Parts: sequence; structure tokens; C-alpha cells
Amino acid sequence: MEEQGFGHKKAGMLFVSREKRMVYTVMKEKFYITTAIAYASQKPHIGNVYEIVLTDFIARYKRMQGFDVHFLTGTDEHGQKIQEKAKAAGISPQEYVDKITGEIKEIWKKFEISNDDFIRTTDERHRKTVQKIFKKLYEKGDIYKSTYEGLYCTPCESFWTSTQASDGCCPDCGGKVSPAKEEAYFLKLSKYQDALLKYFEEHDEFITPSSRKNEMINNFLKPGLQDLCVSRTSFDWGIPVEFDPRHVTYVWVDALSNYITAIGYDPDGSSEQFEKLWPADLHVIGKDIVRFHTIYWPIILMGLGVELPKKVLGHPWLLIGEDKMSKSKGNALYGDDLIDLFGLDAIRYYLLSEMPFANDGSITYENIIARTNTDLANILGNLVSRTAAMIEKYFDGVIPSPETETEFDAGLKAAGAEAFKVYTSKLEEYKVSEALAAPLAFLKSCNKYIDETAPWVLAKDEANTGKLKSVLANLVEGIRMAATMLKPAIPGSVEKIAAVYGFGEEALDIEKAGSFEYLASGNKVSKGEPLFARIDEKEFFKKMDSRKSEKEAQKTAKKEEKAAEKSAKKELPEGKISIDDFAKVSLVACKVLECEAVPKSDKLLKLIVDIGTEKRQVVSGIAKFYSPEQLVGKTVVLVENLAPVKLRGVESCGMILASGEEDVKVIELDPSVPAGTKIR
Repeated sequence: MEEQGFGHKKAGMLFVSREKRMVYTVMKEKFYITTAIAYASQKPHIGNVYEIVLTDFIARYKRMQGFDVHFLTGTDEHGQKIQEKAKAAGISPQEYVDKITGEIKEIWKKFEISNDDFIRTTDERHRKTVQKIFKKLYEKGDIYKSTYEGLYCTPCESFWTSTQASDGCCPDCGGKVSPAKEEAYFLKLSKYQDALLKYFEEHDEFITPSSRKNEMINNFLKPGLQDLCVSRTSFDWGIPVEFDPRHVTYVWVDALSNYITAIGYDPDGSSEQFEKLWPADLHVIGKDIVRFHTIYWPIILMGLGVELPKKVLGHPWLLIGEDKMSKSKGNALYGDDLIDLFGLDAIRYYLLSEMPFANDGSITYENIIARTNTDLANILGNLVSRTAAMIEKYFDGVIPSPETETEFDAGLKAAGAEAFKVYTSKLEEYKVSEALAAPLAFLKSCNKYIDETAPWVLAKDEANTGKLKSVLANLVEGIRMAATMLKPAIPGSVEKIAAVYGFGEEALDIEKAGSFEYLASGNKVSKGEPLFARIDEKEFFKKMDSRKSEKEAQKTAKKEEKAAEKSAKKELPEGKISIDDFAKVSLVACKVLECEAVPKSDKLLKLIVDIGTEKRQVVSGIAKFYSPEQLVGKTVVLVENLAPVKLRGVESCGMILASGEEDVKVIELDPSVPAGTKIR
């Protein structure tokens, strides 16, 4: 049964057939929504957080509409950049991504993100299916082996031709690219170019805003697609290609597949959840990765014979002032810091109301203060507390029912209906900032209505009691309607408003947000603390300056401490090292998998060892004391972070610890010690 005016099926309602007297339930219509998975290389800044807050708003709104929402987010945890950062930190890649993913989850929790699932590309459910996806595309002939030679950007994990990176810089991030040549597998994008162009032409709604679609057609599809590199051999932190383990699956086949691996896709037979949820109703991504989601991803799905997602929303960037936000520039703002400074709902509201649909938005402390003071403290918070105070004063705290209309009532009711109409129509297009402007405009009408009706004047004459009741009843309804529309943006504050006026679940039903129904009449108001306190800008920046001074003092103290440590090291007795020097040596348990003599050497053995996260090749001068067969299977100690060297032309990545000079013995560990265990 379609409910007119809301564009969705009324969910979970019971209906009775008069002819057969049968009771049946209309099942909820599904809505599968995803974010791009966050790259687990560093803590996300507020520009990255915008996407998850935007997606959370849409998911909450769809739940209010009655949809059975499945909201997926997660982390992309493989790649050369992460392997290099882990190495620099002196830990394994898995340890590194566990730490960063933990930070990301904590930030999502602080922003009260309502996701239903969190996928990690290191999850076994993901790894196994990605291997099957790669194999299926290879067996179908959509993936083939060749050699890549060109330019590579490590931060973006992207390959570029000399034409695309004509100035030696990455077209996406502006960083330096470097020459690269290696054996690789390629995905035949060119095979599906015409089919994808036809799909674009027949599905105008596939990409939004439409400017993103035009960019994909004119900049990529019409000039002709080049086949895409989908494996790497120059690093090993990734999902191995099942039939060719020297290769790891490259980022886009790995990361993009999360949208289907998380819900049970399997080339050999998918789960009921996949059959229920796919195709995705909405992928929410940043404008910088639209190409990957609207060209590479659809082609992967076409190769698998899987239906394409319904819509891809490529949102703009959140700038710091007028600059792109980045940690390297030193201008990044972080979500947890902003919550500490302004409160959760103030930041959620700012992100959602300030960011345009198609153009980049901006965030500054000054703008956050201005919008918090104006929209939240003055317009919303003041109306909520002012109305409750008048009900307390004139009717002993009991919300009245309307009695006598005033000449301004019809105008207020029309403003409420119009606000809801604009709100819902804008959200059909996912224009969230424009949608949120509607309840704010209505709240302004409510404040104006107070000035027009002057309840304090009506209260002086008992003959106007009926009008006074109507005015206050109408104000409570206006607050209820606006609060319902604001609920997906500032759920915590709406909960507080509901507590003030006793709004139950029925009162905050989205379908009742467009009309005056007086659902709270008879409730007793419960005055609480102000929703949003006004921020004194001068005092705020005084505190920020004080914080800055404290941080600078801390930095100076750390520099002095390091300098003192450095000086102390210089004064160490000859031949002695400090604990810091020793801490630089990384010792790990490793299992010897293979061993053989190095050609033309009677001293050297070449060993292949397992260190838990990867396999290493090590050359050791112990051939006179051990035969290769004696070492295979042993658990020994490896100096893991030695710089690679070549011995007799064979690369050695580490050193096996041994004792003695004339009768050398390798240091053995108990076989039960897992490979990769740190020796401390």
C-alpha cells in the first residue's frame, strides 16, 4: 500500500481484508546505504567525518519513514602506504591497522553513528570472497596478466600515465609521482566501456549531483578507458591472488568489493541477506572517488553478472576556510576535539546545515560559533525554553488544548505545512542542507507568531484565555513538528525537547510532522537546562589562545627532554648503549619454511621464514654448522628491522641470531611460540 505524499511503503502496519477477514502485514521496504570505507592510514579529520554524519542522517531519516535500513561502513586496511607506515612505526601492518581502526570506531561512536555493520578488509569474510571475485573475473577473461610501466602515487594508491601527470604530480592529490614497473594483472575496462556509457544514458538518476555524471562521461568514458591495474608485486600487505600468491589484490578490487562481501555475496552462491539487500540503494562517497565508484565498480559488477547499485551520491569537500584540509598542511580539525569545544549536536548540525549539495563547504571556529548562537541557541533553544516557561506561568505547566483561534493561526499552520513539504522534497534528492533550512524557517515563524500574538498581553484579560490556550498549544505543535524534522540531525537535543513537552514516539512520527494535531495537549511540561548555551566569541578565542600556549609549552618541554636524552647518550661509557638504542632493535620469532645453500658459497644459507604477517628471505653464514634440512621447521629469532643487504648477489632482509664463533648454534625457541611474536 503506497502512502501518498511520502514516497514510501507504510511499514509494519496491520490491514484487514473485508472480503476474507484476513489480517496481513505489509513488510518493510529495505534501504541499503553505505559510506566509502575509511582508509586506515591515520586518524580521520572532520572533513572525513562529514561523510559518515551525512550518511547517518539519511539512514535515520529513512528509518523514520518506515524503511528497513541496513547502514554499512568500515575501513580499507591494505596497501603500500599502510605497510610503509607500519614499518616506520616498528610494528606489523596488522597491529597498525588495528590501532587506527580502533580510533576510527571510537570517533564514529562519539558522533553517535547508527551503522548496522562495520566491515574491515582484513576480515576473513572479506578476504575469502575477494579471492573468489578475482578468480571469477580471471576465469571469465576480464582479468589478464601483463606488465605495468608508468607513474605511481603512493598516497592515492593510483597509477597515472605521463600525459595525466604531465607535471610529475598526481592529478588527485598534487603529490609527487614516481616511475614504476612491475608484473601485474589488469581488468579489461575497455570491454565494458560502451555498456557503461549506455547504462549512464538510460539511468539518469545513477549519479548525483548530475555534474559528476557529466564529468565521468566527458573526461573518462568518451576519451576511452584504459585497462586497470588490479594486482601488485612490489609489496605484500594485501589479499593474495589465490592462483598466483606473488601478487596481492590491488586496492580498488579489494576495497570496492566490501559493499557486497559484507552482506554475504559469494560467486558460488550468495546469502539470503545479499538477495534481500542488493542492489545498494545509495553509495555515499566523496567527489574525489566518484570515478572509482561509477566506472571501476560498475564494470566489476558487470563482469560478475551482478546488478548495479541504484544511486551514487558524490558529496563535495569540507574546506578549512578556503583551503583543502590535510594533516600535512597542519590545518586539520578533528571531530573529537570539536565535540569537546562545542558539543556533539552543535557539530552534527553545523556539518549538515553548512555543507552545500554540489559545491565545497567551509568550516571555521567563527562560523561554528555564529551558527550555534543563531540557529540553535536563539531560534530553537530560546523558543523551547520560552514556550515552556509561559505554559508553566499561565497554566501550571499543563499544555493546553486550543480553543479560540487568532488571526495569525492560519498563517502559522500554512508555514508548518510548507516547511514539511520543502523538507521531504529536498530529502528525496538528498539535499540535506536545503532540507534542514525548512524547519529553521518554520521555527522563525513560530518566534514571529509569539511577537504577533503577544501571549503576555492576552494573559492580562480573562476574556482572552481561549486565545492564549490556542497560542501556546500552537507553539508546542510548532516545536514538535520542527523537532521531528530535526531529529535525524540532532537526535540528542530532540530527545531533550521531547522530555520537556512529553512527546512520545507517536508525536515524533515523521508522517505527523506536517500538520497541527495537538498530540501533547494535557502533558505537563518539565523544564530542563537550556538546550544550547550562547558562546561568547571573545572568551572562546581567549581559551583557544591559552590552549595553544599550553601545547607550545608542552612541545618545547618535549624538545628539551629529547635534547637532554641525546646529550646523555653522548656521555655514555665507551661500548655501552642506552635502553632507547636497544629498543630500536626489533626481534621476532620466525618459523623456517625453506632453506638451501647459496650458489658459489660454502658459508651462506638462504632461508625463507614466516614472521606472522609476511614471508621473508634471509641469508645467514651458518652453512658450515647446519645442513638446510636441519633448519627447516625450527622456530628461531630474527632481527626483523635490519636494512636489506645483498650477500653474494642474494638479498637478505634480516638476521638470524646465533651464538658462538667456532661452534655456532642458532638461538631456538619453543615450537609453540607463534611466528611474529615480539621478543622483549
